[in-house]
Amino acid sequence: MSHELVKRRELSFQLYELLETDGLCKRERFNEHNRETFDAVMDIAEKIASEKFATHNAKADANEPTFDGEKVTMIPEVKEAFDAYVESGLIAGRFDFDEGGMQLPESIMTACAGYFMAANPSSTGYPFLTVAAANVIRNFASESVKNAFLPRMLSGEFTGTMALTEPHAGSSLADIHTSAQKHPDGNYRLKGNKIFISGGDHELSDNIVHLVLAKIQGAPAGVKGISLFAVPKYRLDESGHVAQRNDVALAGLIHKMGYRGTTSTALSFGEKDDCHGYLIGEEHQGLRYMFLMMNEARLGVGFGAAMIGYSGYQYSLEYAKERTQGRVAPNNKPTDAPATIIQHGDVKRMLLAQKSYVEGGMALCFYAARLVDDAHTLLDENAKQQASELLDLLTPIVKAWPSEFGPKANDLAIQILGGSGYTREYPVEQCWRDNRLNPIHEGTNGIQALDLLTRKLWQAKGAGLTLLQGRMQEDFQSVSGDVSKQLVAILQPYLQQMQHLIPKLGGGLQSEQQPVLLANASCFMNIFGQIVMSWMWIRQANVAEAGIAALANGDQVNQQDLDFYNGKVQAAKYFLRWELPLVQRDISLLNDMDDSCSGMQADWF
Repeated sequence: MSHELVKRRELSFQLYELLETDGLCKRERFNEHNRETFDAVMDIAEKIASEKFATHNAKADANEPTFDGEKVTMIPEVKEAFDAYVESGLIAGRFDFDEGGMQLPESIMTACAGYFMAANPSSTGYPFLTVAAANVIRNFASESVKNAFLPRMLSGEFTGTMALTEPHAGSSLADIHTSAQKHPDGNYRLKGNKIFISGGDHELSDNIVHLVLAKIQGAPAGVKGISLFAVPKYRLDESGHVAQRNDVALAGLIHKMGYRGTTSTALSFGEKDDCHGYLIGEEHQGLRYMFLMMNEARLGVGFGAAMIGYSGYQYSLEYAKERTQGRVAPNNKPTDAPATIIQHGDVKRMLLAQKSYVEGGMALCFYAARLVDDAHTLLDENAKQQASELLDLLTPIVKAWPSEFGPKANDLAIQILGGSGYTREYPVEQCWRDNRLNPIHEGTNGIQALDLLTRKLWQAKGAGLTLLQGRMQEDFQSVSGDVSKQLVAILQPYLQQMQHLIPKLGGGLQSEQQPVLLANASCFMNIFGQIVMSWMWIRQANVAEAGIAALANGDQVNQQDLDFYNGKVQAAKYFLRWELPLVQRDISLLNDMDDSCSGMQADWF
């Protein structure tokens, strides 16, 4: 079997029909680009992803990196892929021309990322982490730190990581123990241990720059005492060249169920009391700086989950069109030819569910990418602020929704392949294993639910929520297709129930009912996520119906376009009729302040 990593028709729909991304070329930052340059960059990404990344996805999964006590070894194809990515200039794709970048929109770079995530998520991790770390240094580091590391991170000579998690603390960053002591040379000496550091050691680049959260001696307790440091694997000499090894040691590799080609490391800093670190920004502001990388990573995790889900969907779709089994016609005879399994109703159901999950997740992530572009490049300051506030509100959903439903799509892909689905001879079981990490990556989905319920809903006096509701209603009022109007009518009662529920939740969080609501935060995440996703599908259906109408008025019908648009409308119908109504349970649980979870005692298990 052979299929496109990402169907270009899908990307064209998301970028140019749904979001009108080519309109960004009218903005000053992107005025040297046009749709042709955007497509050319995506062509490059597709070629490299297909020829250098997809070709060793299964091999990297079967042959994990190893550590012999001296260095990490991995299959040579990973280095070849990394070098091809570096040569293309995509690492600096988002960055300014004068920084050696391409000054491309986030929307286009997200589309490029889609090819790599669909091809090989584990090898893709190395350049993607580097870009995110470089962006933190670019935005917050001193000129000396920027000059030392940024150009060579953007050229791919150095790679980057973020080192947050500690063995005893997990996601509770307030409890980290890694310490930093200022020395007479003006820099710091770090001491501590970090785990689950993706890309924390390898031989792909000349140096690795770790962004490390630590507490300077005497710092305030909790998150207010956290600072951020650039800690290279190798220190630089006075000329800026890679010199002696820094006191950063690889304690061991961690073996995961998925993303096996990305080294997951346990790192020890300062075992010899000589780990040099360079303060980024101001003391005690580290978590604020790191949140830039964390939020970027959360958007990336969500999109990666959608794309891994999409990859499994595409394979199971192709399989279902070719695999013959059983017969579907009424009064069939044993002598009749077997049917392809895509003709069976239950297989159609599973394919529709996958399509609704993965293409809906893609639409949500592209919408978020457009908000990034708007927040960075709109001229009107109020409009820029609105884009930032809406993005902040949606970030927990962008991370958590695709990372919940992407693995569900992969699970359905396994089911469609039947007995072949759970064997390693077929790729869908690896998709599921890779994707199962994403509900945990960058803050578990439970943490995202708490963030949404206790912070994001209320920040800036609820400005993000007001903006979201306004944009939804604008879209609903503009729908012109008959199906889209029906779908708006289906969604509105659920939206009204959520609007009535939110003030009750706000009051409950300030009362003795708070423990109940915190235990049930996932219920609100589910309601909010399904309503947002319904909106995404109504947007897609409306554009698709307009496309169908335009084709009907033309001299000649393009059957492929007609099929594509009809598929969008049908998937939207499926999502709002089959998936959205399931939130009624969560609405009832929150309205009733159900204490089944909060009231359970540890000794009762």
